[in-house]
Amino acid sequence: MELAAADRGDQDLLLDLLNTTPLVEGVPMDVLADPAQAPTWLHEHGVSEVELDALVAARDLLQAVVRGTAAADTLGPLLRKAALRATATTAGLSWDLDVEDAERGAVRVVLAWDALRINSPGRLRTCANHECRRFLIDRSKPNTARWCSMATCGNRMKARRHYERTKTTP
Repeated sequence: MELAAADRGDQDLLLDLLNTTPLVEGVPMDVLADPAQAPTWLHEHGVSEVELDALVAARDLLQAVVRGTAAADTLGPLLRKAALRATATTAGLSWDLDVEDAERGAVRVVLAWDALRINSPGRLRTCANHECRRFLIDRSKPNTARWCSMATCGNRMKARRHYERTKTTP
């Protein structure tokens, strides 16, 4: 039985976490390794500082899994102490995550990744711009989104293709 135990907020957290290592003007950055940016990012995402190390470990593994350079079973150690507890309510089942505080965020993003894998296979992927290291969740009906941002990567790639088509060779 496959159980998808994550909501849209957890999926947004997953995507934002995966995108904390962008290329900025060709230089790799790490928002969570920057002492000036990390506390702000954590606060904006409702995550405590005690969760930072586990989040970074989860991010690095999930990036490799989504890129296809690591197998999903590499995520196993992140889940070793986690448990989902079901409670029956008048509205149906409610799932509660039972995990140590330091690992809560990491487990949430792994569960969000798994929920996307189950309910929306192939929708979490890397940006099609090879000069970009960001990820996207394609929520479009035809599943045709290619870029993390149409305004940046999409525009650059289209402009580059247009230039290649129209340039004349001497």
